[in-house]
Amino acid sequence: MTDVVESRPQVLDQTTTVVQYERDGAWVIGARGAYDIQSVTPLADALDLAVKKPRKVILDASGITFADSSLLNLLIQTHQAADLYVAGPTPQLQRLLQLTGVDTVLRVRATVEEAAAG
Repeated sequence: MTDVVESRPQVLDQTTTVVQYERDGAWVIGARGAYDIQSVTPLADALDLAVKKPRKVILDASGITFADSSLLNLLIQTHQAADLYVAGPTPQLQRLLQLTGVDTVLRVRATVEEAAAG
């Protein structure tokens, strides 16, 4: 059975949004757009709230078009504080994770469904 409770997207600018919902007992945060030092704060706020809940946190990264060290740092900090999964990273994000070796630390899954299953 799939529990889905959606929230309204938080529009940051024309190309960046953060959506949050529950799925199979996990808290999913869908990120869309480019994330750098200028735009990462709302995503950081969403992840910060998510880690305070006693459940798995899934970042749906399938809509991230650009990521720099700001997002990478946020993922590492979130991983240290919670049971974090990164689902469906785009090729650019996957390359960043591989180049830095962070893909060996984070739980990266192909889809949100796979991440929710463990």
